[in-house]
Amino acid sequence: MTDTRLALPDGDAAHSARWQSEAGVAPPKKVVVADDTLTADMAFRLASEGTALLWRGDFQNARQLLQAMARRVDRKPRKPAATLRDAFNQHRLAQSQRARTLGMLLIPFEAGHVIPLRRAPDVVEACTQAHGEAGEPYVCSLRELLGVISAYEWRRNGVDIPALGAHIHSHYGVFSPVRGEYVDLVAKAPLPAALKSDSTAFDIGTGTGVLSAVLAKRGVERVVATDQDARALACARDNVARLGIGAQVEVVEADLFPAGRAPLVVCNPPWLPARPSSPLEYAVYDPDSRMLCGFLAGLAAHLAPGGEGWLILSDFAEHLGLRAPDELAGLIAAAGLKVVGRLDARPRHPKAADATDPLHAARAKEVTTLWRLVAKSDD
Repeated sequence: MTDTRLALPDGDAAHSARWQSEAGVAPPKKVVVADDTLTADMAFRLASEGTALLWRGDFQNARQLLQAMARRVDRKPRKPAATLRDAFNQHRLAQSQRARTLGMLLIPFEAGHVIPLRRAPDVVEACTQAHGEAGEPYVCSLRELLGVISAYEWRRNGVDIPALGAHIHSHYGVFSPVRGEYVDLVAKAPLPAALKSDSTAFDIGTGTGVLSAVLAKRGVERVVATDQDARALACARDNVARLGIGAQVEVVEADLFPAGRAPLVVCNPPWLPARPSSPLEYAVYDPDSRMLCGFLAGLAAHLAPGGEGWLILSDFAEHLGLRAPDELAGLIAAAGLKVVGRLDARPRHPKAADATDPLHAARAKEVTTLWRLVAKSDD
């Protein structure tokens, strides 16, 4: 929970409440009370002008109102983009504006994550998993609450990983492995011969721990999985325990590499070199390619003799014009590394076939590659 407070409208029983925003959004400056009598057109107009709506009506009616507001947001036509990079920037701006408008519909909470509205669902467990205990009343956007509920369902049900023959359960704020092509690449890439003498691998930026689990299933006796995000560390440890591979996989807090060297070092960094607009986007956007560059720059020093580094990366950024076509090759060479092999996979997610998606031209060309890298000093 944050320490920021939201000023409530005149006449409300309390003068202020704690403001909860996982995305780091500042509390709205103007708030009015809204209920079931508010029309969708009026709600959309007020939200577009920056006025937040503190809901005091039926919870299910609030959900319907949010859907109606979303339809009005999505009606706005988009001007044609000259380049794919322009299309990406327009898309990001539209996403930001959409989130800001829809985030203006607010839901009150009592202490303990209880929603004091008619037909409100029981969200205590979902909100506790996402935010921890709530010792006092607070307010958050309905849009963010629905994200918390969705994440709770993902965590409870898990994501089927065919390469594992098991499910991975992602926690709130940890990227779910719904794009299976990168997992499949790690499942089928030839293991380095050096693993026969030292069966150790590092999984850099482990997230849910899915790649560590795949390596463990493939017979790697010791996997050190690193991350620096507290939620990711807890999520990876949970999945390791669920899968019964605690004797093989050790999850440690580290910024990129753990101490020592390994015959295999794996990394699947965020694929797009752009600035995230919220903490939840750090799994997708890598500002200034920090993680990619850090992994490549430090890889040679953490590879055992004869070892390989596996970099799993999509070329979506190249098709969008966010990364130059030869930039990755230059980073690899500058780090004292060379490519000894690659495996490619085409995307299978629905957007790759959606011609109405504003970035479809880039998605249709996207290839995810596992780059097998070795230190030039091993020549």
